[in-house]
Amino acid sequence: MAISERKKKILAAVVDEYVRTAEPVGSKAIAATAGLGCSSATIRNELAELVSLGYLEQPHTSAGRVPTPMGYRMYVNELMEKQRLSLEETEDINRRMNQKLRELDDTISEVSRLASQLTDYPALALTTRTAVTIKRFDIIYVDANTFIIVVMLSDNTVKNKLVKLPVSVDQKLVQRLSALFNSGFTGITEGAVTPLLIHSTERAADDTMGVTSVIAAFAIEVLTEAAAPSAYVSGENRLLNQPEFRDPDKAHRLMGYLSGGGYILPPNESMDAAGEIKVLIGPENVAEELKDSSVVIATYDAGDNTRGMIGVVGPTRMDYSAVAAKLSILAAGLSKRLGGGESPPEGMHNKLIIKGDTGNE
Repeated sequence: MAISERKKKILAAVVDEYVRTAEPVGSKAIAATAGLGCSSATIRNELAELVSLGYLEQPHTSAGRVPTPMGYRMYVNELMEKQRLSLEETEDINRRMNQKLRELDDTISEVSRLASQLTDYPALALTTRTAVTIKRFDIIYVDANTFIIVVMLSDNTVKNKLVKLPVSVDQKLVQRLSALFNSGFTGITEGAVTPLLIHSTERAADDTMGVTSVIAAFAIEVLTEAAAPSAYVSGENRLLNQPEFRDPDKAHRLMGYLSGGGYILPPNESMDAAGEIKVLIGPENVAEELKDSSVVIATYDAGDNTRGMIGVVGPTRMDYSAVAAKLSILAAGLSKRLGGGESPPEGMHNKLIIKGDTGNE
């Protein structure tokens, strides 16, 4: 349902004031700061309507109003001013990031710490390869009960496994399987290694001893491990600085979830294109531990079919614009240094693409 421009201005004023104070916002505060040119009584009526529409809520009868997740979503999608960092702030972030760049894993870990320091929220950084496949199989016969599986992946990493069987294996079977796996299992992702493919390979090799299943299981294991994201979490204890997490049980549940490697993106959801910002507010998060929090995520390109993200977790009363601007600079810097991408032109880093679960941009 569309709301009037005055209601939008009042909603924006409530969010901005609540972000600043962490206290429910009353009509007098809005009248003093929003420049609406109307009375407190009119503002109170508009606030009451925003409550009935679901954009605000009133914690207590005599208290002011606070935004709901629906109100934050309206604010993020339509009302907030995209924050532009000053040239000095941008240069400071890039300088601090350059000081920390080493190998990829060290880099991502350090950038996670830097994101937490810049935003004063817990931060998580991860990398994931978007399309890892097997490039080559070598199945090497050792003796009647032993063979070695050697797998080369599309990123040129090599994995191997020594297999010992309780039954004798014919050398010709191993040779046939090597040819069949190079024919049918290369250039495909983990999801394409289906029971039907395994069964048809087993029949083509005339394998009655289950050797095909052993090799296929290793292929799935290697592909799963290669595609799994490497995650680094920093600054979980910063939650304790936020009024919303003064309840120790609530804070420790979320801190435990993040420390345990809990994802801040829904399972199996692909990352956005590099440079885009995703915002998940309260109930939009899939994990129960994140239902009272908001997540802001920036995606970067690390090259070699590798994509990553930097995200922060905090209260729904978050300064979304400032957080998005800082993560955008970090992501752009990582894309340039790891993936060969270009930094945004001067003055362009404030033009963020903000995405939420509604699909609005």
